Amino acid sequence: MKVLLIKDVKSLGKAGEVKEVKDGYGKNFLIGKGFARSATPEILAQHAQDELIVAENLEKEVNALKEIAAQLDKAEIIITKKIGDNGHLFGSVTKDEIAAGLKKQHNIDIDKKHINEKMAIKTIGEHDLDFKLGHGLHATLHVDVQGE
Repeated sequence: MKVLLIKDVKSLGKAGEVKEVKDGYGKNFLIGKGFARSATPEILAQHAQDELIVAENLEKEVNALKEIAAQLDKAEIIITKKIGDNGHLFGSVTKDEIAAGLKKQHNIDIDKKHINEKMAIKTIGEHDLDFKLGHGLHATLHVDVQGE
């Protein structure tokens, strides 16, 4: 019996693969537990169509992230913070402030989780921040921290 695996099965294969299995194993375990579906021509055609849709959506998402990366590479934001007598900032520049500055100054809406901040920004001056956008895409934003 041929089955289309819906989920990964440790000793058999990965999701999306078509495998030849014994009838009892296929019907009772794989299909019964929801790991696979019987590999009829209709199900295989539907699976191929679903994979095309997933690939198109992935391509759209990657293209949108590339646009955001290009915008971030060109952008520079200015953040003003209070400074103390010694010239250091009170606290540090947070990811929330960076995301809000991007939204306000360049109308780029980005989640703060994408900011790959290695060390907290605690000094006045220019800093470059790395953004990890997903799918292997990175961007660099230039941040200028100024004192009030």
